[in-house]
Order: sequence, then structure tokens, then C-alpha cells
Amino acid sequence: MDNLKKMVRDIPDFPKKGIVFKDITPILQNPKGLRDAVETISNHYKNKKIDIVVGAEARGFILAPTIAFSLGAGFVPVRKPGKLPYEKVSMNYALEYGTDTLEMHKDAIRKGQQVLMVDDLLATGGTMAACCKMVESLGGNIVGCAFLIELAFLNGKKALSKYDVYSLIKY
Repeated sequence: MDNLKKMVRDIPDFPKKGIVFKDITPILQNPKGLRDAVETISNHYKNKKIDIVVGAEARGFILAPTIAFSLGAGFVPVRKPGKLPYEKVSMNYALEYGTDTLEMHKDAIRKGQQVLMVDDLLATGGTMAACCKMVESLGGNIVGCAFLIELAFLNGKKALSKYDVYSLIKY
């Protein structure tokens, strides 16, 4: 994973002053980097009988469908308010620099489905915890939460302590 870590670009003061944004675009642009990231996460969960992979807006949309494809599973997007056309469930959550809301179609998860949660980055855990609550409210069984990057110094794993948390790159 050292090769992937070397590809991550730091963007200071984005989206707010004092935040160092971890830009995964160089990994996505690199065919081997993208393939390594998707295959490594997929291999971690390949024997877990995943039915659905849930991806959080926006960069989770890039990784989650490719992982779903690799696992032979479906994909469900979690979006910001006003982006989904059908009946929704929603959840408010805290970010490391504010608050936000996420939504999911209320028929996206069926009771008993095995669900893998995917996002690009684990910071405080607020985004993923909100996604997990929505999935569980619909009856899904969360098999794990997978991330390309974990900012371990923000202790986001604590918010996800009841789940298997798997991260490729740690800071």
C-alpha cells in the first residue's frame, strides 16, 4: 500500500482553512493504482457473501460500484439531499468541519441483505455512521466498512466500533 500512499496528494486549506484534504484523484488516474485499491478491498470481503455495496457521495461513488462489480454484488448510492427521485430515508450527521445530511432510497436495502459500506476516507466516522444507521433502519446487515484512507489520528473507528473497519492507507 506504500505505492498507493505515495499517490495521495495533500491539498492544504480545503474545503476550509486548517483542513488538509487527501486527494485520491492521482490513484484514480493511475490504472494500476485504481486496480490495486479495488482488488485489495474486494479480496478482503470476497468470502463474505456481500449482496449490496453502499457508497457515500461523492467519492464513495467511484470506489463502491467497482468493488460491487468485483464482488458480484449490487450498488446503492447514498446522496446529499434533493438528489434522489424516489421515497427516501435520511440522516443528519457531524463532519470534522460542520454538519450535513445524507439520503438513500427507502427500498434500496431489503431486510437481511449482507451490506458492505464503502467510502474514500474515514475521518471522524460521522458520514459512515450515518450511512450505517440508514442501512440498519432498512434491515440490512452490515458486514464491514471499507475505506481507501483512514485518518487514524481523528479516531473515526470509535464511531464504527461495532463494525469490521478496513482501510488501505492510514495517516
